[in-house]
Amino acid sequence: MELFTAPQADELSALLEQINVRSVVYCLSDLGAPWGLRVDGSAAAKFHLVLDGRATLSLDDPGVAPAELAAGELALLPHGSGHLIQDERDSPARPLEDILAEFPAEAAERLAYGGDGPRTSLLCGGFALASGLPQNLLDLLPPLLVLDTASTGISGWLEPTLALLRSEIAADAPGGPAMLAKLADVFLAEIVRRYLSSLEALTFSVPSAAAGDPAVGAALALMRAQPDAPWTVADLARKVGLSRTVFAARFRDLVGEPPMSYLARVRLGYAAGYLSATDKTVREIARMVGYESEASLSKAFRRAFGRAPGEYRRQQAAAHGVRATYAGTDRHALDGEHATRA
Repeated sequence: MELFTAPQADELSALLEQINVRSVVYCLSDLGAPWGLRVDGSAAAKFHLVLDGRATLSLDDPGVAPAELAAGELALLPHGSGHLIQDERDSPARPLEDILAEFPAEAAERLAYGGDGPRTSLLCGGFALASGLPQNLLDLLPPLLVLDTASTGISGWLEPTLALLRSEIAADAPGGPAMLAKLADVFLAEIVRRYLSSLEALTFSVPSAAAGDPAVGAALALMRAQPDAPWTVADLARKVGLSRTVFAARFRDLVGEPPMSYLARVRLGYAAGYLSATDKTVREIARMVGYESEASLSKAFRRAFGRAPGEYRRQQAAAHGVRATYAGTDRHALDGEHATRA
């Protein structure tokens, strides 16, 4: 356990306690099957909360697996990806902006749309993290996260929150959108915390002096953004405009460990997150985080976490209740690969 120490865990806990979100509810929809909405991509993070009924969500990103959403489930799109949300994948879909343009301004916040089939109630909006958190926090999240309350122990307290949402919607009282946004914040904060918890020691958790130093801060950003690159101390020093000796000394002084030791934490932290919340094979994860082979990642992972990647994945699967989807993780494409998972 030499890479993930108690101080690191304490920093992670402190950071997770700070995570708050500020959401804006764009639309409350009462949708009758068949229905389909197309939402364009943008820089704003987005969410869909299914209050009643069911939906399927498909991202425009190539290879990202569609998500099936049940009542009480929240889908989070941290990078604002364009997407389709429908009752069924083959249902016709129209741009949401075009649909809203057909409704009076005062009615757009409560949209009734679709056919005469089974109903779905959907709360849609955007969100941002509260100020004071690391700027790249959302970058650590995958394109799509789904908070799955059914497989965890959190349904006991999220269900009353969902009931409050339904009650607020039924009341249709003044200030309703603001109240809906505050209640949606509870779901959003929970999903972000649960996914980031699965990353074990968060790799951006370093002393503020290190993050604020132009050269060391730039090197930290490079390692986090490109964990798969074949970094050496010389490469990083050249990138930030310092000699190898000066860079290595300054990095160790400000971060508290050598550059390659920190890079190992970055890679294994990301690997832990991918194992916890994706369908990626250990071989794929090894490539994503900069290891030459599945065996080399497994050896380093066991040394850091005290257990093999496969065992870690099984233990985490029931603990966090968050499903994540990355480009290329189509379940159908992976059905034949289960034998290769550690």
